[in-house]
Amino acid sequence: TPYLNEASRLLMEGAPIDAIDRAMTGWGFPVGPFTLLDEVGLDVAVKAAGVMHEAFGARLAPGADLAGLVAGGRLGRKNTRGFYVYKNGKKAGVDESVYSALKVTKGAAPSATVIVERLAFTMLNEAARALGEDVVRSARDGDIGAIFGIGFPPFRGGPFRAMDAIGAAQTVGILERLAGNCGDRFAPAPILADLARRSGRFHSTA
Repeated sequence: TPYLNEASRLLMEGAPIDAIDRAMTGWGFPVGPFTLLDEVGLDVAVKAAGVMHEAFGARLAPGADLAGLVAGGRLGRKNTRGFYVYKNGKKAGVDESVYSALKVTKGAAPSATVIVERLAFTMLNEAARALGEDVVRSARDGDIGAIFGIGFPPFRGGPFRAMDAIGAAQTVGILERLAGNCGDRFAPAPILADLARRSGRFHSTA
């Protein structure tokens, strides 16, 4: 949810839909966030986002008015109108009218690094929070769940292996910079901040 919400926030700032998707497939996801929303169905995404927002408050506030898109007849691939248009069952390019529907002025694409930091690091931080709050039992379980459950890039080993590869201190540094620039939703999870102070790892071995 934080990952998809952050993608929507970038869109609302004027980042092109296809640039966001391209950056995340370049990082290793099988599809980008807007392709994923179209595949899931925007109506389903709106329902899920509402449940998460009600449960967790402002931290998981939706980043864009997807409900408005649904009200305008956009359900995603299942009715051939979402963030993309579909012809003969295949994606046929971004539906440029989405920008006006959301009252967004499309701008230049941010760098892939900017997109990846905002989307991937919010997901990494959420994984750390889930472990710290005992939502997952171990880093190993979290890695396996992310790879098989949400399509996290397998070659990165899962979010906890990814954070170990980056380093806790560097991960926290990036999140703190994002928090300063974008808001408290990027504040590092306590378990991650503690690891950074101790130069620790989620996994005991590489």
